[in-house]
Amino acid sequence: MQSTRLFEIIYILLDKKRVPARALAQHFGVSRRTICRDIDTLSASGIPIYAERGKGGGISLLPDFVLNKSILSEQEQNEILSALHGLSNIKTDDTSQVLTKLSTIFNKTATNWLEVDFSDWSDENDFWDGFKKAILERRIIEFDYYNSYGEKTFRRIEPMQLRFKAKAWYLKGFCLTKQDMRLYKVSRIKNLAVTEEHFFERDLPVLSDNFSNDNARGHPDVKLKLRIEPEMAYRVYDVFYESMVEKQPDGSFIVTVDWWEDSWLYSFLLSFGRYAEVLEPSHIRDILKNEAVEVLKKYS
Repeated sequence: MQSTRLFEIIYILLDKKRVPARALAQHFGVSRRTICRDIDTLSASGIPIYAERGKGGGISLLPDFVLNKSILSEQEQNEILSALHGLSNIKTDDTSQVLTKLSTIFNKTATNWLEVDFSDWSDENDFWDGFKKAILERRIIEFDYYNSYGEKTFRRIEPMQLRFKAKAWYLKGFCLTKQDMRLYKVSRIKNLAVTEEHFFERDLPVLSDNFSNDNARGHPDVKLKLRIEPEMAYRVYDVFYESMVEKQPDGSFIVTVDWWEDSWLYSFLLSFGRYAEVLEPSHIRDILKNEAVEVLKKYS
């Protein structure tokens, strides 16, 4: 298409500065006359492009074309490039190509001042390209999913969004089995397949942040009151907000927090070992005591 060729001509000239018409014709597989017509079209559109005849001549753009014609400020350009650097850490195939092209168009090399890598140390479950393709092209996906009880189910989803929340990635989508919105923890998704089936965007209510596919069994919220010893101070400030924490004269902490009660909560509380005690509610104390007894049996 001519429009694609016109854009690529500009991109090449921004990168190479000056290119003979013959080289452009060979690159695109067209005649020199076609390239000359393209140059006329660009010039008529207000692009400051010009040609020089003779040895060392060629087709060029005015040196400060990008700066004068850009609708983005320098700060906005830097923010776009920085955002793409961050996005490149989830390893989608085409992000680096876009980053290279925009760096050339903006006529600058972005400083990679921030690096965020959400991937783990293995390549297992590297589904980013599949998620991106399915969401942007509105394709139904299929996968096996393990909930918090270790139960494996097969899911068919209309994917809508990837979310990073509470130190984990989640996939938001419409479950075709449940006929409702769901959140799926990405680390529990296995055997992802992007189908050729397309779907139309649905007019659906906003999904509550408190909702999770793992909580479909309806566990109630629980208000916890904890005493945590000074040795765990680093975890206190890693996990809890300052408004939840009351430091005691002896260096310990009283923490009050509303959380969702499930097996993850019990495991989390037990991970403090002897350095934490649940003060309230009593039924959580009983559950942890029984769990501790069962653990002791394994080492007796």
